Amino acid sequence: MQKRFKDGLTRREVMSAAALGVAGAAATPLASGASAASAAPDVAVAAPPSLTPDQALEALKRGNREFLSGRPVRQDGDGRRRLEIARAQHPIAVLVSCSDSRVPPELLFGRGLGELFIIRNAGNTIDTVAMGSLEYAVAELNVPLVVVMGHERCGAVAAAVSVVEEGAKFPGSIGQMVEPIIPAVLDARRSGPSDLLDASVRANVSRTVARLRQFSEPMVLDRLRQRRLRVVGARYDLDDGTVDFFDEG
Repeated sequence: MQKRFKDGLTRREVMSAAALGVAGAAATPLASGASAASAAPDVAVAAPPSLTPDQALEALKRGNREFLSGRPVRQDGDGRRRLEIARAQHPIAVLVSCSDSRVPPELLFGRGLGELFIIRNAGNTIDTVAMGSLEYAVAELNVPLVVVMGHERCGAVAAAVSVVEEGAKFPGSIGQMVEPIIPAVLDARRSGPSDLLDASVRANVSRTVARLRQFSEPMVLDRLRQRRLRVVGARYDLDDGTVDFFDEG
């Protein structure tokens, strides 16, 4: 009878598994290398789009109109686009948007692979990580447009409204996540809106847009002054699919 190890395997089974692992590890790089070598010479590296901030914004507006018309988003069926952008990315816009599963930016704007640099979190707020990501896209990728987009019936904003209106408290890190949205709710409440939640969604976007325009690092502010960059706000309607741009500056 063969000796069994603590996990119940025999020595022969252990040795066989090890041999298969080594063989697989040795085979994988060769297969990947052969595939890359055969594909790379036939596909050019994607060139950076020479869009102005206004042109990039119009491209997103046009894409949303196409989304509303039911036209399908461009698909990368043969993998050519994927190979074109494998070595470098040249997105036309930064999207600061909510993590909500019903708000996928590429679909809403009819864009494909490599066209949007997306920063997503619940409530579309800007913390240190999000700001660093945005600055990278602007300074290193020369993105001409930043869109801060909230959406109808946002859960994170609704949570902030409940804190202001009812003194609600949330467990774990959810409360800390909601905190940056509370000033927007207070701003919105001063005008006595009929729909405080929706007014807060817009106020939350407007506060972030104003912050980016006024208190960003020079790498962002210089481009704004030179009109090489625009920062605009937007709100997505869950019911009808429209993106309403505002605070276009």
